[in-house]
Order: sequence, then structure tokens, then C-alpha cells
Amino acid sequence: MKLPRDLSGKSLAACLCHKWAYVQVHQAGSHIILQTDTPSPHRIAVPAHDALRIGTLNAILRDIARHKGVERQDILDSL
Repeated sequence: MKLPRDLSGKSLAACLCHKWAYVQVHQAGSHIILQTDTPSPHRIAVPAHDALRIGTLNAILRDIARHKGVERQDILDSL
């Protein structure tokens, strides 16, 4: 599984809101705070950078996949 190298934080946040039931709660500096209540409450901060670093993107995807009970590849396919 190859992670995208040019994915921006804003586009990742938009995808998570549109397809994975997250809602943008607020923005603190350069971080977009997303929250969901499905299947249980969960918050995550996404850096609003032009291109996310691979490790940062991987950590965000891993955290969301663990919370939603899906594979990381499912989230990647929806981007």
C-alpha cells in the first residue's frame, strides 16, 4: 500500500467529513480538529499543511481505522 505524497491536510479533512462521518469542530492554529460520534466519540487533529508528511498521514489513518474497525486501505481507497 503506497501512501499519497501530495495529499493536503484540508483535502484529507474534507474526505473524512464527507465519507467517514467526521465533523470539523474548530481549527486551532494550523490544525483542523475533527470529531465523530460513530461508533463512539473520537477526536483527531489534522495538520492543515499543503502536503502531509508520510508518518503523520500514516498515524492519522491508523488511528481512524482502529476507531472505525476498518482497514487502512479502505480509507485510502476513499481518498
